[in-house]
Amino acid sequence: MEEDLIEEDLIEEDLTPKPATQFTQDANSAAVLSFDDATDFEFARRGLIATHPTTVIGRDTGVAWDGTRHDYLRDESEAPDTVHPGLWRQGQLNAIHGLFEVGNGVWQARGYDISNITFIDTDDGWLIIDPLTTEPTARACLELANETLGQRPVSSVIYTHSHVDHYGGILGVTTRDDVDAGNCRVIAPEGFLTEAVSENGTAGPIMMRRAIHQFGVLLPHGPTGKVNTGLGVDMPIGQRSLVAPTETVSDTGAELNIGGVRVVFQNTPDAEAPAEMNFFFPDKRLLCMAENCSHNLHNLYPLRGAKVRDSLAWSKYLQEALVMWGDDTDTMFASHHWPRFGQDDVKDFIALQRDVYRWMHDQTLRLANQGLTPDDIAATLRMPANYKHQSHVQGYYGTVSHNVRSVYDRYLGWYDGNPAKLDPHPPVEAGKRYVEMMGGADAVVVGAQRAFDDGDYRWVAQVLNHLVFADPENRAARTLSADAMEQLGYQSESSTWRNAYLSAAHELRHGSYYLGAVRPPGVADAMTGVQLIDMLGVRFDPDKFRDTAMIAWTISDRGETHLMGVANKTIHHHEEPPAEQLASADVAVDATHASIVQIGYNSPALPDLIADGSIVVTAGDAAVLTEFVESLDVNTTATVIEP
Repeated sequence: MEEDLIEEDLIEEDLTPKPATQFTQDANSAAVLSFDDATDFEFARRGLIATHPTTVIGRDTGVAWDGTRHDYLRDESEAPDTVHPGLWRQGQLNAIHGLFEVGNGVWQARGYDISNITFIDTDDGWLIIDPLTTEPTARACLELANETLGQRPVSSVIYTHSHVDHYGGILGVTTRDDVDAGNCRVIAPEGFLTEAVSENGTAGPIMMRRAIHQFGVLLPHGPTGKVNTGLGVDMPIGQRSLVAPTETVSDTGAELNIGGVRVVFQNTPDAEAPAEMNFFFPDKRLLCMAENCSHNLHNLYPLRGAKVRDSLAWSKYLQEALVMWGDDTDTMFASHHWPRFGQDDVKDFIALQRDVYRWMHDQTLRLANQGLTPDDIAATLRMPANYKHQSHVQGYYGTVSHNVRSVYDRYLGWYDGNPAKLDPHPPVEAGKRYVEMMGGADAVVVGAQRAFDDGDYRWVAQVLNHLVFADPENRAARTLSADAMEQLGYQSESSTWRNAYLSAAHELRHGSYYLGAVRPPGVADAMTGVQLIDMLGVRFDPDKFRDTAMIAWTISDRGETHLMGVANKTIHHHEEPPAEQLASADVAVDATHASIVQIGYNSPALPDLIADGSIVVTAGDAAVLTEFVESLDVNTTATVIEP
């Protein structure tokens, strides 16, 4: 009985966040902030005219946004031992919320989503820039603007780029009917729709799982949990949607008149997003830098996964913006954080951002050409002293360590040139071999404990990862690894590192997150037939299907026809094939767009879709369709920190 009680006590203790160790306290105390606090806080508060009455924004089934969770950041206290002081300061700045006047006829709502929504008064009504992540938060901010500034219709929307936190709330500020009727223009950069949909389609399930770590989705808020995201306070919860643009911008220098307001555009593909644009309001001397300039060092590769960004192109776009508009700009705002005011301040801000992305690019390749590996370069390069005085190039979101690896990867790929890494054992098999060679599980834990006692938490996490993959049920390994990751999280300047470390610690203690089958993303309605077929292809298990077959798909409500073939253990696809090819298919199917989305995302069952008429077999062998649908993997949330 006594032993049982001791074990229960240990279990309870293991599940509780630990305090900062002396090593962590010392590390955070040594992180001296050498930039001026006053300017950032002054700019973040300038122009405040209203706040949401409660900071709690509801949705149909709960709460989309609860600003009270961030109240602990709104006092003047110093950073606790469990939070890097730079990240704490960034959290305090991001927690400043309300409706702010940015310039003449221009307002921003900040602090009610991870991103900002901007309202510009035009002759036709509101021009909205970036309608946030979710419909509830976008709707609440529009209501705040209308209640404070007077009711106006939403006559135009600009998406600055193809990430969901800049378009997902579109149906909170307008309707599909208004867009279709021409009452609301939707303007986006060239390639926007393809990039927005593809990012959430073919690689969506694993990207979503990894985003849980990047954004600390399931972490509690507070000094031992999630502090903020670096880019903003937090990600909201709620319905996301996408309305296709009614017009796109492809050329730098293109000018549009939007309700009497002149807007000049700069196309910036493959910088912060594959499809993105900056733009200038010449009559207002006002510059929008989208997410290409924010109050932190951005990432060239997010932990959730994405295409690696081009730091050289990014730097050159910033230089181009400076040349085109620097001398004519009095105020700069962006899709995150707070504006910059004054011509000299704006130019200095953009110039330093320009230089840091070029510095990371050039220095990475300089060292790569000397034979250094990505790990070598990450360990070698440190932010030069001349960058240390400005908070907006510090690693609250992206980091030099990860960005230089990303530069290397963009040019040279995953292989560092060492043949020992050409064909490594996968994690489970490698883990078993490492543990055996190190003398067995008990010896690994003993050695890891010594390293923990010495404050070498990186090594603890690295070595115990082998043991966790070799033996996921080894409680001693999981507990000690969690303790080490927790301290690494407490020391992290980057919100994404902190969230990832603390999320891993939570999973090691409590068990991995399992969120069930993956649901269709909010962008599913905007997916083309080609994208739907591609999505089916990445779920297709050829061992569950016949060697060859042809399926003719007619998407009845979109007027599209597609011929999908199976051969050589993979699919191939012909869009709008000739009639004679369609006629040769083994089975011909009429299906609604929504029914193919449902097939692609696990539910409902095919017989139900046939029964309600969403799918109709018009010719051929229906068994071929059934067999194909049954060959599709069910996408569920994956494990990350264990097999």
